[in-house]
Amino acid sequence: MYIIVVYDVSVERVNRVKKFLRQHLHWVQNSVFEGEVTLAEFERIKAGIGELIDGDEDSVVIYKLRSMPKREVMGVEKNPIEDII
Repeated sequence: MYIIVVYDVSVERVNRVKKFLRQHLHWVQNSVFEGEVTLAEFERIKAGIGELIDGDEDSVVIYKLRSMPKREVMGVEKNPIEDII
């Protein structure tokens, strides 16, 4: 499955969340990651995020898609997906 993770977390946790997600997904732009994952990877990502955030203050939205969606970027693309080796 292909997932897109969008988050809005407190400044004291944002770097830990970003560092964790960089280990699993492709950074797109501030607070947005995406990538192809297995079901097991998806569950690990959800569990890891759950350990890092404060459910009373932070927000994380995960979009699950069947495959990589077609993208259209307006303006500057901060980290093109083609850069993945």
